[in-house]
Amino acid sequence: MSQELTRRAWLARSGALLLAPSALPLVSLPARAADTSGYKALVCVFLHGGNDAYNTLLATDSSSWQAYEAARLSGSNPVALAAPGTPAQAGATSLHARLGGVLPIEPLTALPGRSLALHPSLGAVRELFQARRLALVGNVGALTAPLSKAQWLAGTGRWPAHLQSHNDQQGFWQSLGGEGSGPGWGGRFVDAALAGNRQAIFSSISVHGRAAWSTGRQALPYQMAPAGPVAIGAENGRLLGSTAAQQALLAVALGGRGSHVLETDLATVTRRSVEAQRALSAALPALGAGPWSSSGVTSPAADPLLRYTTPDGGAVLANPLAMELQGVARVIAARSALGAARQVFFVGLGGWDTHDNQPVRHARLLAQLGHALAYFDRTLQAMGVDGQVTTFTASDFGRSLASNGDGSDHGWGGHHFVMGGAVRGGEFYGRLPTYARADAHGGFDSPDLLQGGMMLPAVGVASYAATLGRWFGLSDAELLSALPVLSAWSASERQLGFMS
Repeated sequence: MSQELTRRAWLARSGALLLAPSALPLVSLPARAADTSGYKALVCVFLHGGNDAYNTLLATDSSSWQAYEAARLSGSNPVALAAPGTPAQAGATSLHARLGGVLPIEPLTALPGRSLALHPSLGAVRELFQARRLALVGNVGALTAPLSKAQWLAGTGRWPAHLQSHNDQQGFWQSLGGEGSGPGWGGRFVDAALAGNRQAIFSSISVHGRAAWSTGRQALPYQMAPAGPVAIGAENGRLLGSTAAQQALLAVALGGRGSHVLETDLATVTRRSVEAQRALSAALPALGAGPWSSSGVTSPAADPLLRYTTPDGGAVLANPLAMELQGVARVIAARSALGAARQVFFVGLGGWDTHDNQPVRHARLLAQLGHALAYFDRTLQAMGVDGQVTTFTASDFGRSLASNGDGSDHGWGGHHFVMGGAVRGGEFYGRLPTYARADAHGGFDSPDLLQGGMMLPAVGVASYAATLGRWFGLSDAELLSALPVLSAWSASERQLGFMS
């Protein structure tokens, strides 16, 4: 293998995956055809572990509710939520009883014969939905082509490999491939729009570590902490109180004593990281300089705006997802100084693999999600950019309708939220699955439910992504290039309609 090929492989793997904060030069890249007029940003909120869609957005019409309770009221710690209109019982042993009934919602366009509700911890999301600032997208999942239940049972359709694997399904949601696939569709979107950005390195930013979604063929994600860029050594120019020590560290990191390809590339990557940290630090507004924070705060963890109330005990705690979104808001505020017309951001929240103790764990997670989304929407409105930023959720997969008595197991399709001033909010998009009761073998007499009550996705991730990509400025041809499996759907199925 030639040294140049080795060098390219090293940059593609180590530069993109391990040292992404510095993997792009501070220069513009060649023009592409995407519409980059004005400023637009996509923010992916990834729910790591597989969110239980059945307890997030619920079908509450009579037949659906009966099937839901039949599947979820059993066990030592039932996961079934209380019916709409159930009063909260302050002294109840069950958290679900203490929270009271699920929160009814009414889409602008009624669903014939169906009614909907949200988890009691999602009061903030219900307000966003009622204000038409948030849309619900039903039963989205990892698909390589449209798939019916008959095809699934006969084994004649096509679907992604390793459906129950966290790593593979996170990989598919982010890149439309299995574990280790890349680049991601967020990165591909910004690849198409790089002509509108003066500096490529700040086109794709992750505030949640390494992410395939935000990695493109040209655009590699710059990784930052919620409070800002991470410096090598010390941000104040001193290491252990010494300017000389900081300079000595940088000399070692940026120098190199040999010509080995790994050593020279590591020095190049480190140099770019130092340059990017300086550029972002200079452009980033101070924590207390805008509506993203309370006045006088010196760290995100101390900001009252970033604290949520736990539904199971009333404790007021720092919300890590809100902290990451605060970092996104500050970078968006610096967009002009950074020369960015198109940006993608990746944030996330872990803990959604609720096999056990789901009532408490899921209620807390949804409370954090609702609080963070409401905080971010208020902040963007105050900044005057809410119509230019679209935020959406993604997750490994949904979960099974059948309960294990204390939680729920891995599923497939799930429901998602899309938020922003350009979203056609207050509506339900996609398809709400038909519920049914399980037979003696765990099967369900529904075209939408597989063994154990796993949702058969009605909407592919590719169509969900394409709807966002069209708003972002990509043409039909660019969408088909960025989303290779999209061609399996007809043109009418590629746009879901939730973006204006």
